[in-house]
Amino acid sequence: MNIAVIDYKGGNVQSVLFALERLGLQATLTADHNLIRGADKILFPGEGEASSAMRELRAQGLDQLLPTLTQPFLGICLGMQLLGRHSQENDAELLGILPFDVVRFPEAAGYKVPHMGWNNLQQLRSPLFAGLREEDYVYFVHSYYAPVGDYTIAEAAYPAPFSAAVQHENFYAVQFHTEKSGPVGTRILENFLKL
Repeated sequence: MNIAVIDYKGGNVQSVLFALERLGLQATLTADHNLIRGADKILFPGEGEASSAMRELRAQGLDQLLPTLTQPFLGICLGMQLLGRHSQENDAELLGILPFDVVRFPEAAGYKVPHMGWNNLQQLRSPLFAGLREEDYVYFVHSYYAPVGDYTIAEAAYPAPFSAAVQHENFYAVQFHTEKSGPVGTRILENFLKL
């Protein structure tokens, strides 16, 4: 299987590569358009800040390429948020692949921002979560989120529900870190690679 991991200086790339190695798979870290187009599966991880990430994607022409891809595509953490239309984080215009706007968690009594740590998934509705239960926990680190909508395939709450995972056609994405979520994250990666 030919797996491309998008290289746009978006952080947490090495941990995703290690997660794939634990599954016995090698991936190519690349920004090369031809290698990306020719891959069987695409992973789009990210940490950091939306406007800087979009600047790098634009500089490499990836903002034009990524929306045209037709193979299974998995965004992770910031890689999920970048699939939306707009982010409140530094007023960033995003890729526009999914119809959501990224907003900041409100300050609420007993809830710190960023949302950091383990939280359980709810309302699972995708083959991405085959074999998992709604009691299963995954690891989050984020201050911004996508609201729940028609595109939502899993939810979490902090304190109100938000999109823990989204999908549009071949584009799947998760707000949490699969590579840091133990056996549950491993199962999600395995499920994605079977799509």
